[in-house]
Amino acid sequence: MVSDNSPPFLACDPSGVEGSDSVSGHSTRSQLDDQLSQRFIALDPAGYFLIKVDAVAGELVAEHYGNAIDDRGLATDPETGEVLSCRGALPRSPLAIYRGRTAKELGIALCEGPEPHPLSCLDHALYLGRELQKAETCLRLGLAYVQD
Repeated sequence: MVSDNSPPFLACDPSGVEGSDSVSGHSTRSQLDDQLSQRFIALDPAGYFLIKVDAVAGELVAEHYGNAIDDRGLATDPETGEVLSCRGALPRSPLAIYRGRTAKELGIALCEGPEPHPLSCLDHALYLGRELQKAETCLRLGLAYVQD
């Protein structure tokens, strides 16, 4: 039961340990999430983001990088045409850096701020929302954040 001075959205029962529940024939939520992460994702032609937590400033940071997309659907450097690597890539300069104290504040800056907006696909916006919320939780709890 929620006390009179607590907002109802704080009342939840995290009785199960992560990964112990069953969802629609899948054995765990984390396995379902892993499966869904393996699907093909069309890249956003407006670019991609590296999300970080700045614990000293108490802020979430989203660095926006531009990319082109080749005929195979791979992200390429717009200047060189070379395929961008997720591992061991040479440092690139972000087109813009966005900062916010919460996922909501940063999400509003990305989607409702001055145009042109730095993303152009709804699935990319959903992904960023999930990641920003995860980063905010890590910031609040003092945990390390790792982007999916």
